[in-house]
Amino acid sequence: MPSVNFDERPIGARVNALVVHCISLPPGEYGGENVERFFCGSLDCDAHPYFEHVRGLRVSAHFLIKRGGEMTQFVSTLDRAWHAGRSTLAGTAEVNDFSIGVELEGLDDDKYTDAQYRALAQLTRTLMAAYPEIGPGRVVGHSDIAPERKTDPGPRFDWRRFRRDIGL
Repeated sequence: MPSVNFDERPIGARVNALVVHCISLPPGEYGGENVERFFCGSLDCDAHPYFEHVRGLRVSAHFLIKRGGEMTQFVSTLDRAWHAGRSTLAGTAEVNDFSIGVELEGLDDDKYTDAQYRALAQLTRTLMAAYPEIGPGRVVGHSDIAPERKTDPGPRFDWRRFRRDIGL
């Protein structure tokens, strides 16, 4: 599902990180197409009072994994999705330039589903094969790259399980 919220990566930028996020619109409501519409620039911000908080924002991710494990791609991994905002990883700013963003349908304080962990692990292994520089220390949460602003994927995300599932 093509997003309009992306641009080209800077010349010479090499994909070497994966950032895990979470999202639901409105918060805590799962299913439906609000996240997809948001990433594609077609969310009706008058449809729910919460959407006023995201009116005018231009955000995307490379992938979204729904509660049942269904996956949607919005931006080519060759391009820069707008998922990380102002961020830094290992001393390098502008993480969007060199990362792939994966959103899990969820909230920081909700458990993620087994189907989401399976889909995320499969996707991550595929991306690590395509981009070998994604390795230990380069698979992170949004909270790791923007700790003053973000808490996702949150304390309920099982990093130990995920890292085991991807072989890190």
